[in-house]
Parts: sequence; C-alpha cells; structure tokens
Amino acid sequence: MSRDGRPTLNLELAPSRIPAAVAFHGLRWGLMVLLGVLTYLAFPVAGGTQAPVLQPGDVAPERVIAPFEFDVRKSSAEIEREAAALEATARPIYEFRAAVVDTVLAAADSLFAALQAAAPESLVAGAQVRGVRLTPEEVSYLTGAARLAAFGEASRRFLRRQLRRGVAESRSLGAEIVPEVIVRRNGSEGVARRDTLLTYEQVLQARSAGHPDPNSPVGDQIYVKLINGLFRPTLIPNTTEYEIRKQELRASVDTVKYHVRENERIVDANEVVTDEVYGRLFALNQAQLERGGGAGATATGTLGQMLTNGLVLTVFWLLVMLYRPDTYRVFRRILVLSVLFGLVIAGAAVNRAFITDSPELIPIPFAAMLVTVLFRGRVAMVGAMVLAILIGSQAAYAGVDSLFIALVGGVAAAVSVRTMRRRNQFLTAVVLVAAAYLLAGVAVGLRLDWSAVEMGLTGLRGGLNALASGALAFMLLPVVESVSGVTTDVTLLELSDPDRSLLRRLATEAPGTYAHSIAMANLCEPACNAVGANGLLARVGCYYHDVGKLKKPQFFVENQTPGMNPHDKLKPEVSAGIIRNHVRDGLALADEYKLPDVVKSFIPEHHGTMEITYFLERARSREGGGGVRPEDFRYPGPRPRTVETACALLADGVEAAIRVLAEPTAEKVSDAIEHIIRHRIEAGQLEEAPLTYAQLARMKEEFERVLGGAYHNRIDYPAEGGGIGAEWEAASEA
Repeated sequence: MSRDGRPTLNLELAPSRIPAAVAFHGLRWGLMVLLGVLTYLAFPVAGGTQAPVLQPGDVAPERVIAPFEFDVRKSSAEIEREAAALEATARPIYEFRAAVVDTVLAAADSLFAALQAAAPESLVAGAQVRGVRLTPEEVSYLTGAARLAAFGEASRRFLRRQLRRGVAESRSLGAEIVPEVIVRRNGSEGVARRDTLLTYEQVLQARSAGHPDPNSPVGDQIYVKLINGLFRPTLIPNTTEYEIRKQELRASVDTVKYHVRENERIVDANEVVTDEVYGRLFALNQAQLERGGGAGATATGTLGQMLTNGLVLTVFWLLVMLYRPDTYRVFRRILVLSVLFGLVIAGAAVNRAFITDSPELIPIPFAAMLVTVLFRGRVAMVGAMVLAILIGSQAAYAGVDSLFIALVGGVAAAVSVRTMRRRNQFLTAVVLVAAAYLLAGVAVGLRLDWSAVEMGLTGLRGGLNALASGALAFMLLPVVESVSGVTTDVTLLELSDPDRSLLRRLATEAPGTYAHSIAMANLCEPACNAVGANGLLARVGCYYHDVGKLKKPQFFVENQTPGMNPHDKLKPEVSAGIIRNHVRDGLALADEYKLPDVVKSFIPEHHGTMEITYFLERARSREGGGGVRPEDFRYPGPRPRTVETACALLADGVEAAIRVLAEPTAEKVSDAIEHIIRHRIEAGQLEEAPLTYAQLARMKEEFERVLGGAYHNRIDYPAEGGGIGAEWEAASEA
C-alpha cells in the first residue's frame, strides 16, 4: 500500500521454478547417466577400429585387417568332440599276474585233497564250501579214488596251461570299444588286438584236450564245474592308469583353431561371411575386449560408447517419466530401479569374466521379477527389453543371438509373476522362464545347426538362472518394498488376514462396523477389477477404512442396539464432531499400526469432503436455518485421488443406502445405486479421481450384480420345521 492508502503495483517476480525443476529431473536422469558409465566400465570397448559383429551369410560392409596377432579358439563343443575322439584312442592296460596261477593251483590241491579225504556222504558239503556245487548223481560218479584223482590231475594241468597264457575276464573286455590293448608281462609291455585275448568262455571251449572222461555227459558236467569253481583271470585291467591316460589325452587337445597374424586380411568388403570368417571376427572382438577396447581407442570413441549406452537407457527413463509419473515423482523408487539395473549390468560382467559368455546366465529375470511385483508388468517388460538390448549390444555379448535369448528370458520373467499371491506361483514362474530359455535355445539352435545337447544346455542354464533369480527376488522383496515405499500384493494379502491385531479389534469391539467393511469390500473388489484397477488394494482399504470408529463405536449406528442412540442427548454440532473425528482417529490408528500409505488413504478419502447431512439438517431445524456453519458438518477430506478410493466412496454410500430399503428389489437397488453415483458426481467428490463415465458404468453394473446375489429371495420355510417366514412374523407380532 502507498502512503495515501492506494494499492501499489508489485513488480517483484515470483521465485523461478527452473532451479527446482533442474534439480528434480537432474537427480533422476543423473542415475541414468551413472548407469551408462557403469555399463562402459563393465564392458570397456571403445575406439574406431572395433571389429564389426557379423553373422555367417552376412555381406561384409568393409574390409577387416587384423590390427595385431591373435588366436581363434575352438568352441567348447569343438573341444569336447576332439577330446572325446582322443580319449577313445586310449588303449586299456592289462597286467599279467603270475601269482594268480599259483593261487589257483594251491586252491585245486586243497579242494581235491579235501574231497579224497571226505566220506562219500560228505562230498557234496565239502565241495560246496570251496565253490563247487555237486549233485548226488555227480558224487556217485566221482566215488572212487582213481576217478577223483584223474579229475584232479586233469583240472590242475588244464588250468596251469591256460592261465599261464593269460586269461582276461569277459566283462572287462566287453566294456572296451578300442581294437587294441596294452599287455604287460614279466616287465615288458606290448600291444595286442583285443580279440586275441583269451576269455573264460574260450578257455572252456578248449577243455576237451586232456579231459579225463570226454564221452560222459556227467563227467563233462563235473569237469566244467571244477574249472568254473577254480578259475581266476590272470590278465587284470589297470583302470587307474587307464583313466589317467584318458585324461591326459583329453587335456592335450589344442584349443587354438587358427593363428591370425598382424595385418592379415580377415574379410574383404562385399564378401560373404563364412563360418571361418565369423570365427575370426568373433575372436578379434574378444581379443579387443581383453585389451580393454579396440586398437587405438580414443576419448571420442569412449564418449560415443557411453552415449550409446545412455540412449538405450533413455527409452526406459522416458517410459517412467511420461507414463508412470507416480513412480518417477518418488526419488527412492527411481533409485531402486537404478540399483536393479546396476545389479544386472554387474552380474552380466561377472558372468562374462568368470563363468561363461552364455547370455542365459545374465540376471535379467531377477530384475524383471522384482520390477513386476513392485511396479507392474508393463514397466518390467520394457525394462527387460532395454536391459537385453543394452547388454546384448556390448562386444562381450555381441551378436543377435545373445540379445534374442536374453530378451526372451527377461520378458518371460516379467510375464510369469504378474500376480504373486501364492507360493506355488513362484515355482510356476521358474518353470515358465526355464521353458522360455529352452524355446529360445531351440529357435537359435535350429537356425545355427546346434546339437540337441547344446540346445538342452541353453534350457538348463536358463533354468538355473530362473531358479536363482526367483529365490533372490522372493528373499529381497521385503527389503526392496521397504526402500521403495511400494506396497505389493504380498503385503496386502498379509494385511487382509482377519487375525491381524487391528482387524481383530474391529471385529470384537465394533462388529457392526466390521460387517459393514466386509460388505463394502465385497462391492469394491470386483468393481475395481472390472475397470482395471487393483481389486486387492480396494478390498484391503475397505477393511481398514473405518478403523477410527474404534475410538467410540457406540456412536455409530451399525454398532448400536435399537433404542440406544447416544446422539439423542447431544447437540448436532457435537455429534457431527464425533462422526467427523473418526477420520482423524483412523489416521492415528493407521500410524500406530504402521499401515501403508496406499491403505491409509482410504480412511480420509472414502468420505471426501462430503457433508454430514443428518446432523446438519438437525442443526438447521433447531436454529431455524440460521447460525449454522456448514464447514462444521463437513468431512476434512481430501477427495478421492485414485480409482480405488473413489470406488470405496461410492460403495460406502451404496452399502448404507441398500440397508435402508425395506424391499430391496432389483429395480430399487439399481435406482439407489444410480442416485448415489449421481449425487457424488454433483457434489464434486470425483473431480480428482482418474475415472471415466465408462468406468463408472462398469462399477454400477458390478454393484448391481453383487447386491443382486446378496439380497436374493429365499424360500419361506414352515415354522414347525425351524424356519422363519411370514407365518412366524405374524405369530411373533401377536
């Protein structure tokens, strides 16, 4: 004001919002820049001479000359094939044991000495003790010292002659597939064909020479039993040394396929890339990666690589900023997303450096699962795609195949955990992600002519990644949820447990309010689901929306018995204050019991800024219409700001209105719902809620459907059968 009292023109400018906006967006986009730098540090490839990544069948856009010497290494499959081929050339080693011959002859002497000394009736038992099973007929045949001695002498002579030649066990020879073996005998070593070694079967076929009674079937049978009981192989396989030789041959495989010299031409411009050229280009990329970048790396090349990384990440940051402003607005949520991205980038670098270059072990599913549970599947799917492109475009994972496999696995992880409300959904997610990796491996393998084993290994590695990612995501979810401030379905399910202390108090201290909350939840959940909102959040919010009535439950009509209304003795202003204060008391209880903000918002928003009309009209009638302050009869608000709280506001009015109807027919219920919705719109209570008229119409349909089932007609059972109907009512009134 001027000295003469006239207003003066204020030329002072309002404080600029630009610095605050720069700081606000700078913090969030600064995290993206840090991720771009981190990606470069994890995969430091820069410089203008980085070899192009081409696939077999591509046409080279330029000539590629080797900038330095490097080796083209064989693939793991090639090394395995060569190792298996070399291993198959190892000759089994058999050692002749002369001591076995002496042992067998000593056993023969002991056997026949015992048989000659035994009485005829004890021959069966004596032979069986030494491994020879004789029948009574055979014992009768052997009775007599001359025949027994003849069989003993023939057996000793036959076994001595055959075992000294060297006899191997049949099953040990049958296990070998190589044509030659090494035989060690008397300090010397020689190579023999496997099929020239004697076996027990061949020894038996030569038994006719020196047979004591070749024309007697019983005698031949006894002879075979004696040889069989005394036989021991004299060519023993040395499996330990054989395995050592096989391992030495496997280890001797040369892992280098080609050696490329400096300045050697790899491919000419416009030349078709063959498998050999592809291998050399890939090896050159890996060699440049190990050297820390391309030959002649420059500051501009480094900047260009980091800029490339940043542009890929920009896709995700723009998505969050433009289409998920609630997430973008809360810095700690952007920070959680950045940390998850950073963990994937670091995990990919660790996998490449210490484990394998296979893209199936890049931990994109881990981040995708957590982002899905925290911020829904659309954000997770785009995040998985961006991460797959970011990492797949690095030289360490260069190639369309790596990008494709990582992309399929990440998107499958995002889709598999869209809802996480039961423990078995975790296992289902693991199976789906593993199947997606396997399918991706089959698709790539069919195109590149992989073996079935290589395709299966892709699925196996993907399954291990899925299992580890799912387990880590499940364990870290409470921590990430706490840091980000996001309330997940898992927490909502825990809050919906009727045994929670606050709900248990509501059920016992204010049972009418508890019943009203349950009925309201039954209206809200399907209505929110029908319009694409979070039905579970709506249900849980309804459970807690009236907890403030625990302060004075008897002052609310649903908890009163007929004829017991304490408001009859109070002034309307006092009664309205008690009713209005249940919002304040509810917020205090929500803080005491640490309810999440998304649940706590139902307490003030389910009434919005509506008037407490019953007591307002009483005050006006008492005061004659004057001296009444409407703001004293208005809820403090705010008005509903989400679809779920707006639905709760409508359901609260609908549920209360239906209870007033004497005969809630379908037509009356529909009219009552229409009236409540129209009144709330005209009162401006839905102006801040992101609702469309189409969504309101769908909510109305769901309200009618649920209430139509709740207030259906029942059969009038006779009173003598325990039923209650019109007959019972007439009798009770009389």
